[in-house]
Amino acid sequence: MLRTAFLFCLLISSSFVNAQTTKSYSDSIFAYRKDYTENHEVVKDDDKKYFRFFPIDSTYRVICRFEKIEDKKGFLMKSSGTIINRYFKFGILNFTLHDTAVSLYIYQNKSLMKNPEYKDYLFVPYTDNTSGYESHGSGRYLDLSIGDIKNNTVILDFNKAYNPYCAYSSGYSCPIPPKENDLPVSVKAGEMEFAKPF
Repeated sequence: MLRTAFLFCLLISSSFVNAQTTKSYSDSIFAYRKDYTENHEVVKDDDKKYFRFFPIDSTYRVICRFEKIEDKKGFLMKSSGTIINRYFKFGILNFTLHDTAVSLYIYQNKSLMKNPEYKDYLFVPYTDNTSGYESHGSGRYLDLSIGDIKNNTVILDFNKAYNPYCAYSSGYSCPIPPKENDLPVSVKAGEMEFAKPF
């Protein structure tokens, strides 16, 4: 009887901890989104009501295996405008999403590498099966830094995926994710298509 009561209490305690952890994670994403929308550099004032996001889902916070790439040549990443920048492949992330093994390349912008403030900045642009339907057609972005890589692992949180500036207005030169970063799954996390057409 005592053993049964102990196990029951342990179960309740474990459920409570899990619920608290989930709530804490959700709160952190809500705070992230609030900061993102309130301090957005392009979308201002009343237009902020057109932001849309997928429901927060912690299963889209994935642990990835990182493999370094030595890219000395780089390539010109296509963009939506006239400004085209050279990027270097910094590495590749391998992970599982919806029971599907996938990978994403991480890039470094040549110009930003020379800027002390952004020399550790890593860029992860991608498209997925929601692109052009529920999310922005030309893809979404994630940001990382070299310091996020620990013991050849990286945590990638698609709940923090955001749209390029060209999702809100014309006239911007937004990097277009290379074909190699087209995920063969639906990523229903992060920012959705902006609700105000232009």
